[in-house]
Amino acid sequence: MITIRPARDGDAAAIAAIYAPHVLAGTASFEVTAPDAATITTRMASSEGLYPWIVASMGEEDGVIGYAYATRFRDRPAYAHAVETSIYVADVAQRQGAGRLLYEALIDTLRAQGFTQAIGTIALPNDGSIALHEQVGFRRAGVFREVGYKFGQWIDVGYWQCELAEPAAPPLPPRRFADTGVVRA
Repeated sequence: MITIRPARDGDAAAIAAIYAPHVLAGTASFEVTAPDAATITTRMASSEGLYPWIVASMGEEDGVIGYAYATRFRDRPAYAHAVETSIYVADVAQRQGAGRLLYEALIDTLRAQGFTQAIGTIALPNDGSIALHEQVGFRRAGVFREVGYKFGQWIDVGYWQCELAEPAAPPLPPRRFADTGVVRA
């Protein structure tokens, strides 16, 4: 049974291990050096309790098989209610439903926090990621042509957008992930 829970500092090594192949051998990430556990711990801490980091495991003792997180979409205050999302699942967990469970929990959590828009960024082509995003409510918002260069090739980047809530005016500040925890509708 797949368990979804908030990420802990002790998960950083597993998260780094899941992410490394995407950095070193793939184009899903535009990083070129795989971050180590200490760097992942720093990234998790930089969310300052506002932005969620969650993991999937096959049980507490079986370790992390995937992770998802949200970050600030842009630095300017007007973007405070929008987030950018990311998700990575270990190869051994592909097609077991962990990705969908993780993303659904992330989306439900972001809604409970009061964010209004989630933006998924996908290096193209990537049919699997597109399908996952669309299964959980994202819709294609646009494509930037040849904006990434990795492994000797130019890569298009697609943006998918998920409306989390009807924007209110004026909006309330988003609630901290540290206060809501993982929400599953």
